[in-house]
Amino acid sequence: MKRHSWLHLPDVRIFYVGMLVSLCLAIGFAHAEDGKIKVFAAASLTDVMNVLAKQYSQQAGVQIVPVYGGSGTLAKQLEQGAPGDLFISADEKWMQYLKDKQLLQNTTIKPWLSNRLVLITPLAKPLNIRAEASVDVNQQAPGYWCTGDTLSVPVGMYAKQSLTSLGWWEKLKNRLVSTQDVRATLNLVERDECDVGIVYASDAQSSNKVKLAGELPEASHVPIVYPMALLPRASSSTTAFYQYLQSAEARKVLISYGFKPLAE
Repeated sequence: MKRHSWLHLPDVRIFYVGMLVSLCLAIGFAHAEDGKIKVFAAASLTDVMNVLAKQYSQQAGVQIVPVYGGSGTLAKQLEQGAPGDLFISADEKWMQYLKDKQLLQNTTIKPWLSNRLVLITPLAKPLNIRAEASVDVNQQAPGYWCTGDTLSVPVGMYAKQSLTSLGWWEKLKNRLVSTQDVRATLNLVERDECDVGIVYASDAQSSNKVKLAGELPEASHVPIVYPMALLPRASSSTTAFYQYLQSAEARKVLISYGFKPLAE
């Protein structure tokens, strides 16, 4: 009796059906992604980006899918292969990190926004903190402070620079609570789980559950810059949104949310 091949006819049919299903799924996924722009943006941009994304989606008929988080966390996700079209960092360090990894369209890197560092307190526990080297911070605010992680989160890195410049770092470091991003800091202060928070002015403005306690001198830290850049897979639709974010219409919205646009 003639011996059959190990791959029988039914097996062949199953094999090709499986290949066809896989191909269809791949095509379906590609079509599902059509018309969507995935934006990896610093957590402090949450409120204003939601507004800008909605406005642009209504005008252009394209869906903006924001992904928010600490700039370092987002950069690491992109490095590990997370699909994205546009990256907006809250500092230049993490933009440079992705540039060094050759994960950006370098010619599109652009300083977009600036911000300010402020001090906030829970609504029921207001303070007036003078951010001056001659003032004893322990007498002004003896409780727990919080801000973003000072090693990886931009707001925390700016904050450490400022506190060091004022001579306050050594006095505060043992009662400074680190958070994963600036919005986590804001939430802790809103819930009265932290006595003083260091956040951006735009974050303080976004909440009616905190009080402004003071502002850290701009000269005490490097300039706060939010750069943005297109990622390698960005389409012409993403380029159009990138340009919209620099438009006069977008600038008005950004200013109303406490940001200072840099790109003309």
